[in-house]
Amino acid sequence: MSGLFVTIEGIEGAGKSTQQQRLAEALRRAGRAVVETREPGGRGRLAASLRSLLKDPDIWRGLRLAEVWLYAAARAHHVETVIAPALETGAVVVCDRFADSTRAYQGYGRGRPLDLIEALHALEPLRLVPHRTVLLDVDPAVGLARARARGTADAAGYDDASRAFFERVRRGFLEIAAREPDRVRVVDGARDEAAVHRDVVAALGDLVSGLAPVEAPDR
Repeated sequence: MSGLFVTIEGIEGAGKSTQQQRLAEALRRAGRAVVETREPGGRGRLAASLRSLLKDPDIWRGLRLAEVWLYAAARAHHVETVIAPALETGAVVVCDRFADSTRAYQGYGRGRPLDLIEALHALEPLRLVPHRTVLLDVDPAVGLARARARGTADAAGYDDASRAFFERVRRGFLEIAAREPDRVRVVDGARDEAAVHRDVVAALGDLVSGLAPVEAPDR
């Protein structure tokens, strides 16, 4: 694959969607073709159905170990239908969440077997590893407050009692970053949007020539 695969990770309310949009605009200004996507994601009815299942708290609360397998299936479809084809064209794929979210949320957060998660991601097409991952790190209190303010925390089934869960998820992300410092760059996501954007762009400076921050996204 000739393209560049970039993922943005972090807990609920870390600012991933905003920073994905701003990074995509900076990449386009640097002359790169960009494909923005998210997980669970993909194209067509199957992708939409899988996302609907995985985002419904009434369903994922009862899935137990099947949740890991379902995320793997959704991700395999996403790689095959969106990510791999875009990389083959030489595009930069910027993805809101990828395999590290399964490790952090299902593994560290919910206690699903990490060895199963790693075994699944040793298989094709899940063996795909991002060239660079930007981890937007925020305290769970900050992230949940942001999510509640925009109305997404309650929709996801999260409340103040979830603080311990998100502490585990955050710890998982940070442990992944500590193990893979060449791939994962940690950015303080608690600051204002422009400051975070500058650091996100800097985290890709060695991979994309001519990449510079933009004052605001053109959209």
